[in-house]
Amino acid sequence: MWKLRLLLLAAAAATLVAQMPKYGVGRPATADQIRDLGTAIAPDGGGLPEGSGTVAAGREVFIARCAKCHGEKAEGAVGPILVGGQGTLATAKPLKTVGSFWPYATTVWDYVNRAMPFDQPGLLKAAEVYAVVAYIFNINGIIGDDQVMDAKSLPKVKMPNRDGFVADPRPDVGNKVRR
Repeated sequence: MWKLRLLLLAAAAATLVAQMPKYGVGRPATADQIRDLGTAIAPDGGGLPEGSGTVAAGREVFIARCAKCHGEKAEGAVGPILVGGQGTLATAKPLKTVGSFWPYATTVWDYVNRAMPFDQPGLLKAAEVYAVVAYIFNINGIIGDDQVMDAKSLPKVKMPNRDGFVADPRPDVGNKVRR
């Protein structure tokens, strides 16, 4: 048993030495690389960029960029369904959609901005992201036809499941929401 421990210790030490800077493994990120990662969007809207989008503009962007995966009315196709599901979370077959599951409007914006369209993530400009999010919220009955989404209005949108998450009670992580 002591031979196994010695062997494991030697392997760990070798791994640590191999990752030391003198071997040229990795490099510090440049300021441009860090900036290209973007900023995280907080639930209160911190980090949202300038721009705005309407439901009507969002419908056009959605049809052009999103419908091929999510279906023309966000009913799901190759990609997941984005509409419906309200009232299903406590059932045996919950439908987790933007309209039923997501807790914060800003999280939806951040996800669409970073990850969509799937084949070209980050392609959409901020105004297009605001518009697509407005459209998705509208077809889920969360906002009206005439509402405009921007950095001020988006954080004020109360998602249907905002209060459906519980705070993480562990003292080492603070009062974070668990998903």
